[in-house]
Amino acid sequence: MDSTGWALLMVLSVLWGSSFLFFALLVVELPPLTIVLGRVGLAALMLHLLLLLRRMPVHAGLPWREFAVMGLLNNIIPFVLITLGVARIPSGLAAILNATTPIFTVLAAHWLTADERFSPAKAAGVALGFAGVAVLVGPGLLGGIGQADLVGQLCCLGAAVSYAFAGIYGRRFRAIPPLHVATGQVTASAAMLLPLALLLERSWTLPMPSATAWAALFGIALLCTAMGYVLYFAILARVGATNLLLVTFLLPASALLLGALVLGEAISLRALAGMALIGAGLAAIDGRLLRALRR
Repeated sequence: MDSTGWALLMVLSVLWGSSFLFFALLVVELPPLTIVLGRVGLAALMLHLLLLLRRMPVHAGLPWREFAVMGLLNNIIPFVLITLGVARIPSGLAAILNATTPIFTVLAAHWLTADERFSPAKAAGVALGFAGVAVLVGPGLLGGIGQADLVGQLCCLGAAVSYAFAGIYGRRFRAIPPLHVATGQVTASAAMLLPLALLLERSWTLPMPSATAWAALFGIALLCTAMGYVLYFAILARVGATNLLLVTFLLPASALLLGALVLGEAISLRALAGMALIGAGLAAIDGRLLRALRR
């Protein structure tokens, strides 16, 4: 990746890393499907308004069927599976399992694409990045793999697989402006989630959320979803699915740093070692550092 690609990936990791802070505030007052519906619904509204302001409204000629498939793979399936998973297993173990996304992406991209083939550098980088996430979150949790609730673990792994296929499927939107793709995806997701939330959680019967919950909902919709998905599709078109989904290695580090800056949480030496391993993995995949060392 070039320096612009890396910079965009770092910004995306910070945006998505902040979702942990917003989600911690929202789960106190709202059930999961309602949170997800509010997140993608408000994001869709914001993106439609932005397109209207820029005189670029969405239209019927866009590939709405493909947007619906992307919304299913990238939002509905993984969001629901992660919600089910974290209710059964520790959140740290869920983060480690989520970090398998680039592993599945490398394997799927090798078989399903012609320009993102498997290479030793990618294998080494993915292995180092995954090890870094395990060290950062807590290596003791690795012992929970295979011992914790099997359904919870399979849900988190299923979410990682869904994200991997979403990254590959999203390559077909390269010719469409990222703003249109992001708007189409979250609009389709909101349309599919609305009947689920109403049927399963009876959202209209819930008490009115507090001002804090509303602020968190607008934050997760604007920053993590609307802005996040515009960046997501811009990065995907620029660097490909494998490089894009390296963001799952950066998410725990971004969440940790945000917790230290916003909440005053301490960062341990183990966490620093984990971030160093993640950095080494990203450098191995990038390849420029290894080439410089060879020279």
